[in-house]
Amino acid sequence: MADPVKELRAIAPSFVVLGPSGVAVRDRLKNLSGEDERVLRLVGAYQGALASRDLKQRCADGPDHSTETWAARKRGLTGESSSRIAGTITKASHDQWALARRCQAAHIQNLDAGVKTLRRRLALPIGEKGSKRAAGGYRSKSEWFNKSRRLVVLEARREAALADWRAGRVRVVRGGKRLANTRHHLAEAQLTEEEWRARWEAERWFLAADGESGKRFGNETIRITPDGGISIKLPAPLAHLANSKHGRYVLACRIAFAHRGAEWADRIEANRAVAYRIHLDVRRGRWYLTASWQHPVIQTVPLATARANGMVGVDANAGHFAAYRLDPHGNPVGEPHRFPYDLSGTADHRDAQIRHAITRLLNWAKSVGVKAIAIEDLDFATEKTREKHGRRKRFRRLISGFPAGKLKARLASMADEHGLAIVAVDPAYTSKWGGQYWQKPLVTPRRKMSRHDAAGIAIGRRALGHPVRRRTAPPPHDQSDRAGHRTAQAGPGTRRRDGTRPPTTDRLHGEQAPSGKRKRGPSASKTVRDAPSTHQWVQDSLLHTG
Repeated sequence: MADPVKELRAIAPSFVVLGPSGVAVRDRLKNLSGEDERVLRLVGAYQGALASRDLKQRCADGPDHSTETWAARKRGLTGESSSRIAGTITKASHDQWALARRCQAAHIQNLDAGVKTLRRRLALPIGEKGSKRAAGGYRSKSEWFNKSRRLVVLEARREAALADWRAGRVRVVRGGKRLANTRHHLAEAQLTEEEWRARWEAERWFLAADGESGKRFGNETIRITPDGGISIKLPAPLAHLANSKHGRYVLACRIAFAHRGAEWADRIEANRAVAYRIHLDVRRGRWYLTASWQHPVIQTVPLATARANGMVGVDANAGHFAAYRLDPHGNPVGEPHRFPYDLSGTADHRDAQIRHAITRLLNWAKSVGVKAIAIEDLDFATEKTREKHGRRKRFRRLISGFPAGKLKARLASMADEHGLAIVAVDPAYTSKWGGQYWQKPLVTPRRKMSRHDAAGIAIGRRALGHPVRRRTAPPPHDQSDRAGHRTAQAGPGTRRRDGTRPPTTDRLHGEQAPSGKRKRGPSASKTVRDAPSTHQWVQDSLLHTG
């Protein structure tokens, strides 16, 4: 009995990724005086205490939060700081509570998936084999017993998480849960208690201000003039520290944004909103100022425009980008390219590696003349569960360490700066079909093709609207068609792509000649033809002139 045909999941349509909705630039505050640092520390600690208290109140309100409770909290903070500082603090509390709520929902979803997997596998006989899509029963009685105990643990965690969700209770740590846990492992972190305390206090400071359109230089609390002068509106209890009019403190240093400096200057001179944040890097002993503003979210280019000059298909892997250039008809052009990066080490090192690889990829894409880059719309949110992959610890570490979300956000932002569009495609079967249809045919004595390179071709073809598979081989010579015409692809609008070429191009196959007589009798074709294609293909003319 033949094996049943496996159903393939539907392929989602490709789409052009929206451009970045915001911009953030940073510069170092150099040559700060001792008094400047003292004032910044006092203001940060004071406003940080207000932010901690407000966040506690926001978490206590839970789902009962309303505009009235928000207004009451803001009025209470206004008397201890200012109206604008109170608005910034309450907005930050709302954002942090909402983020914690989303993380709580994702945690419950992850627990549900684990419980479902454990229940299914525990119900199977011990030793039953699984399939590619689903794991079988557990291998031994010992493993079955341990997994049954883990099921009880996950069910208890899920009940606790659901109870928190229904009550609107979230778990939030100002300063970060990881840094808080480091306090109990100072030896492993190679920190002294004083060093940890300095980091903890700096992370809990609050030195930020939201921008305001129509106000002078786009921000009344932290104001930066076009020549780089910085002044801060002090909260009411610290107004005695002011060294300028209206309770403001002017820093001795000046700032100049090397990146996007002209765009920032245009905004503040037009009094458009710019938000600022000041923070201290304790390990380096340096102060930084970050400026940020929003852009209207618009689609960069239509999909048809992005496809006009071909595309670069990119297969993102844990260690490199495998890229291949394709023409508008989906044909691979030139040689495969690789852009390596290293995901080991600290988060800053990994981030720098990804930025460097993306920069080289974008520069190469611009040099070959394409207007868009195709990449898979990856999402490993549901693929990291311990229960799903079992003993495959290496694979679990691989997908857990792959920065899919950060990579997509950074690629879209950097591509927008280079004038390139990003086309996201469904990742289903790209590696499998790329290796099946493109890896072997493109191997030459001087070209080596990997499965990743072939996947880049599959991704690019899907973004261009072509099927991943190659066309079937042409028939031999003198069997209805000459070899070669089936391998060329076509743009939209080309007709008669699947039938035998007629002797003239001004009438359909089988139609009578202008004289009313058929030049030759019909004959049965000896070639077994494919079903008519739903896509368009280009065919070279078989007529010879001259």
